[in-house]
Amino acid sequence: MAHDHQAEVDQLVAEYRRSREQLVAVQRALAAVTESASSEDELVTVTVGASGTITGLEIADGAYRRYRPVELAELIVRTTQVAVARAARCTHRELAAVLPADADPDAVLKGRADLTDTEIDPSPVAPPPGREDDSFEHLNWVSDGRPT
Repeated sequence: MAHDHQAEVDQLVAEYRRSREQLVAVQRALAAVTESASSEDELVTVTVGASGTITGLEIADGAYRRYRPVELAELIVRTTQVAVARAARCTHRELAAVLPADADPDAVLKGRADLTDTEIDPSPVAPPPGREDDSFEHLNWVSDGRPT
């Protein structure tokens, strides 16, 4: 007796559509992530997006009078780090809602998911030893094939 697979196909298509809708919702939520941090004296405010990219930097005029350039630069970096940490927490929350319980949101954001280091960057395999005349690396083909 032939089995009608249409119901199974319909179910798979419906699951795929739900997954796509969920993916779109997560992508939109991540695109909307924005976090700001201000220095304690509120002379510097940094705003970053989900990936930690600076999207805004406000430096009050008083900052130039209060800080030497190197101090102001350090203050900007520290303030940026606070904003980036806040954005990371927000992106992790967004991803954690749709990831399996044992998944690492940070690894997913870095494109690693559950891959191991050797899966991402396997050790190069050495080519088998060959006769020296099998290699043409020592020839310069631009100069009539003479050895370099």
